Amino acid sequence: MAHPSEKRGDTVHINVIDRWGNMVAATPSGGWLQSSPVIPDLGFCLNSRAQMFWLEEGLPGSLMPGKRLRTTLTPSIAFHEGRPTLAFGTPGGNQQDQWQLSLFLRLAHHGLNLQEAIDLPLFHTTHFPGSFYPRQRQPGHLMIEKTIDEETLAALRARGHEVETAPKWSIGRLTATKREPDDLLKAGATPRLMQAYAIGR
Repeated sequence: MAHPSEKRGDTVHINVIDRWGNMVAATPSGGWLQSSPVIPDLGFCLNSRAQMFWLEEGLPGSLMPGKRLRTTLTPSIAFHEGRPTLAFGTPGGNQQDQWQLSLFLRLAHHGLNLQEAIDLPLFHTTHFPGSFYPRQRQPGHLMIEKTIDEETLAALRARGHEVETAPKWSIGRLTATKREPDDLLKAGATPRLMQAYAIGR
């Protein structure tokens, strides 16, 4: 994904469905490879996600053999009535699961089409410790797009959330592809930051 700053290299996401219904959702991430140290005897650099291990012993995320690290990468495929139906995902670090959950709930419980579900205002919290150094957290913090009405923002603040508004069309990088029961293929992509697109052929 393009980055709003001058930073080069970042996570990307792609969804594909072919004419036979095969699906792929992938979220490759190598934005830190250029700054990751190379292991001299092996000739390759450390995986950028290894930074999510803790070097302090005795923690759930402590670095040790056989341990799986925490990851923010969550390319997703959803099934409906036993059939793969939806491939979706987004770049975005700790926000990936949050944005994707919003998309999935809008599709599964509110009957929206792909583009409608992607275009609705997005939000995320930074309440929990971040996955990346320095692992900051903002208890009670909620970032939400300004397209949410003031009454809702006031209600969130009244419940104790530290609400911060973001500019319209600035949160999330969601894309999704869907296979309908009649095998019609559909796709949607966020217009946010003009980075994503949906194509078919």
